[in-house]
Amino acid sequence: MYTFGQKLTRDMHFKDHIRYHVPVQIYNTRGEHENIGFIDSYTKYYIIMQGLRYNRRTLVFISRPGY
Repeated sequence: MYTFGQKLTRDMHFKDHIRYHVPVQIYNTRGEHENIGFIDSYTKYYIIMQGLRYNRRTLVFISRPGY
């Protein structure tokens, strides 16, 4: 389905990660780790994870299957 380290950009990517309980890692624009966990929900502009909103335009979301 998704490979370890694959960049997530589309709604379908986030929907699949919610459906199949695949963890996602978040990095800022400097490449620094921000968080890792499971997505609760998403909108056009944000990913909601562990009760926090992460901006889809300013952060990088990476698939972490098997983490």
